[in-house]
Amino acid sequence: MKVVVAHNRYREAIPSGENVIVDTEIEQLRAAGLEVVPFQRSSDSIGDMPPLGKALLPIYPIYGLEAQKELEKLIKAEKPDVLHLHNPYPLLSPWVIRTAHKHGVPVVQTVHNYRQVCSSGLYFRDGHNCHDCRGKLVGWPAVKNRCYRGSAAQSAIMATTLAVHRPTWRSVDRYIALTDKIAAHLTDYGIPAERIVIKPNGLPDPGAPTPLGEGFLYGARLSPEKGLDLLLDAWRRHPDGANGTLRIAGDGELRPLAERAAAERGDVTYLGPLDRAQMIAARHASAVVIAAPTWEDVLPTVILEAMSAGRAVLATAVGGIPYMVGEGPAAAGWLARPDAESLAAALPVARAGAAVAATAARERYMRHFHPDVLTDRLVGVYREMVKDSQRTPR
Repeated sequence: MKVVVAHNRYREAIPSGENVIVDTEIEQLRAAGLEVVPFQRSSDSIGDMPPLGKALLPIYPIYGLEAQKELEKLIKAEKPDVLHLHNPYPLLSPWVIRTAHKHGVPVVQTVHNYRQVCSSGLYFRDGHNCHDCRGKLVGWPAVKNRCYRGSAAQSAIMATTLAVHRPTWRSVDRYIALTDKIAAHLTDYGIPAERIVIKPNGLPDPGAPTPLGEGFLYGARLSPEKGLDLLLDAWRRHPDGANGTLRIAGDGELRPLAERAAAERGDVTYLGPLDRAQMIAARHASAVVIAAPTWEDVLPTVILEAMSAGRAVLATAVGGIPYMVGEGPAAAGWLARPDAESLAAALPVARAGAAVAATAARERYMRHFHPDVLTDRLVGVYREMVKDSQRTPR
């Protein structure tokens, strides 16, 4: 079976769990014996575009002419059985779905965020969750609030793109929802339940866990929706050193908060932006991984990485996180409400129970997020698409 994997890569300077997941999934599919043909573009290339390309960039989300030409050429040459789409913005455009259908190729899409409805993809703005564009033909609230890249003009283009491509999204042959929350989002959007499969992301097995380290690790893009300010508020409610060390890794607009906390307290260390190997080392040095988003986070890769490494998780109960962590004695850790009081109360509990929860976290990864489990499920989706496909243009 031959699969085209289409993805617009996020900028490499900003850590992207989605880029990691796409790369990992390609490796897993190849290991399972499938022929994978990547069709990828990177947002890093925008700076190197010629003047004409940059001038046309605003219309790329609606219709990326070069991407359609190149995809059409690739389909004719490779004759794939399925196109699997991840992120189409900004250089691919959802039009790749129409291009694939034009040549009779069925399309599967993994939904990593809420971009079918929300211009930012987060259902989050100005420090709070927001659903103002849900149910509207055109998301004018996104334009008013400059939800896409802080620009009214770019938000207008994205809102128009989402309106134009509503029929395109509804033509996708099969949606892969990472959690039950994403499945509900798609159903609300008008996708029939029989065209939605719930399959979370998985990560390669890193092997037997290393001995537990000490303290907590928070690694994320340092932006408001990721909850750094919430975590620091909760952390400051305990005396310096009461919960061991808090290591903060990442970069972004809230970096000054991390630097200030590290300067003020002896139990906070700011590690800065880390590469993959450095992040693994930081995880090994810690006992518990914290994920504290305040937006409806879909399926944070940092939690998958923690569970696979045998590290317990302390996380806010938002989006798909409860699905990931689980509940009861087999849970991978602890859930807290997305407020400072609840998170502060959970910190000493997590420190005391890290060893027991670490074992449960690794076991939950093996049962639910191991590639042997998830790759078989994904290949099954592809086979169903091929079986039902008539390979006729639409």
